[in-house]
Amino acid sequence: MTAILGISAFYHDSAAALVVDGEIVAAAQEERFTRKKHDANFPAAACAYCLREAKLSADQVDYVAFYEKPLTKFERLLETYLAYAPRGLRSFSAAMPLWLKDKLFMRRAIRRHLGAAARTPVVFLDHHESHAASAFFPSPFEEAAILTLDGVGEWSTTCSGVGAGNQIRLTRQLRFPHSLGLLYSAFTYYCGFKVNSGEYKLMGLAPYGRPLYADAIYRHLIDLKPDGSFWLDMDYFNYCQGLTMTNRRFHALFGGPPRPAESNVEQRHMDLAASIQAVAEEVVLRLGRDLHRQTGQKNLVLAGGVALNCVANGRLQREGPFESIWIQPAAGDAGGALGSALFVWHQLLGNKRQARPSDAQHGSLLGPAFSSQEIHRMLNAVEAPHERFDSEDELLEHIARLLAEEKVVGWFQGRMEFGPRALGARSILGDARSPAMQANLNLKIKFRESFRPFAPIVLREHAHEWFDLAPDQESPYMLLVAPVAPGRRLPVPAQHLRTMTDDPDLCRRVNVVRSTIPAVTHVDYSARLQTIDAERNPRLHKLLSTFHRLTGCPVLVNTSFNVRGEPIVCTPRDAYRCFLATEMDVLVLENYVVHRSALKGGADDRQRRQHLAQFQLD
Repeated sequence: MTAILGISAFYHDSAAALVVDGEIVAAAQEERFTRKKHDANFPAAACAYCLREAKLSADQVDYVAFYEKPLTKFERLLETYLAYAPRGLRSFSAAMPLWLKDKLFMRRAIRRHLGAAARTPVVFLDHHESHAASAFFPSPFEEAAILTLDGVGEWSTTCSGVGAGNQIRLTRQLRFPHSLGLLYSAFTYYCGFKVNSGEYKLMGLAPYGRPLYADAIYRHLIDLKPDGSFWLDMDYFNYCQGLTMTNRRFHALFGGPPRPAESNVEQRHMDLAASIQAVAEEVVLRLGRDLHRQTGQKNLVLAGGVALNCVANGRLQREGPFESIWIQPAAGDAGGALGSALFVWHQLLGNKRQARPSDAQHGSLLGPAFSSQEIHRMLNAVEAPHERFDSEDELLEHIARLLAEEKVVGWFQGRMEFGPRALGARSILGDARSPAMQANLNLKIKFRESFRPFAPIVLREHAHEWFDLAPDQESPYMLLVAPVAPGRRLPVPAQHLRTMTDDPDLCRRVNVVRSTIPAVTHVDYSARLQTIDAERNPRLHKLLSTFHRLTGCPVLVNTSFNVRGEPIVCTPRDAYRCFLATEMDVLVLENYVVHRSALKGGADDRQRRQHLAQFQLD
């Protein structure tokens, strides 16, 4: 038996993954255990979980793989600071304490946190090799072109190459500071969202705008070549030498200073979001086309933070030259932990790889699960009134009927997802047919911006009937955007036509009914969908099938089980706390059901929050 523990740490979204004899046994982000969103500290809790799942101790690990090379990254930072000196002094002073404490001495930090035996080899991999490995090795392809795009690793910002059998080979790269990820993050910052977490908000905002600034971006910021390579004019950016992404020249070009966080979103910000989204999509399409021309491969795998841009992915799927695309569900830095472990097993140790027809990611359900006994003990401990269902069919029939009555359901089952998306294990579910569901979820459950769209889950066998997908196409990890099928769209009444495009109130814009599934139809008739099949998620497939039988609709709203600013829930206790803090109607914890109406005080907000405060102190 060979056990390899992969680790990503100290930059963004620390994580751990365990591979035993080539099989992915466990993977999780540290934030899920510490409850600190995007926790970048050493993933001690995630490592402990992975070892527990495999019933191993730290001294039974044969290799520890770290997802990048800290010394090379430190070299890049020093060269950059020296190139911009003395302007980068504040940024340099802010970065050095953490580097001198942990990042430069990663081997020591790993041994200190794991307590692993001194003999355990620690392997340091290139950042984009880890991304590439996370994309290719779990994929269903024997051979594939590889494309990785993110902010920056050591020096690389974009890499491409080919994977075949048990080997990957990266042959081309773009280097820092020329980065599509950092360009997109600059606009994320400028539009008032948080870098490294708000990029998906910018993507969601883009359909409200028009790409009026795209020409200015091409003219001043990016020199884009036909093959997708590009050069950024660094006179407009501040991320090399400062603590911000943009500078005064950038601000003058786009009409003023950055939008303050939480302030009103103006039409200018919507148009900026649409503009950078259009540019990003064009870069991805050109890179994909040139990679296909260079390699002749019919399949493509993607990873890196930019690979979470599901709108660009959807266009590449529909308009690009590849027959099939597979995207690593944990495409960001967290997935590097998994990629590093798989790289050691296949590429360094030379072990054979057999591609599987679906993939080797196990639905990305790689986190902890909890037994009925553990859930029962928790519910009793907090004196929560609950109902137990011994028959799964009766449970699913009960929940499907509640969903059809427009109840909002917290859904907790099986192993937790690895990656940023809730894939039906830690989800909040609702009726996609309800015109009020989108606003209710945003304002009463998620407590987030009103313009944010919600994603649909749809039975894979019916997906092509409701969305613009080929009959054999799937999207199991919610990483593709597809248009709602024309036959499911509804004509917009004349009085709402202006609301759709010009109303400054985004809440009113998004709530215009555009289809028979309005809760998951964005303003441009798109949807970030997840297809559900019986192999990866049999219980959710049965629930959705039951809902389909009752309503004729195989689509539900699926959003992550959390509130704004918190990670997705991990444990039953996390789920119950989140249930109390929101206005969800029903909580399903495996075969136990809690109805809000049965709680003491019913729906009374004051008593509910008092109950929550008491619960948090326990």
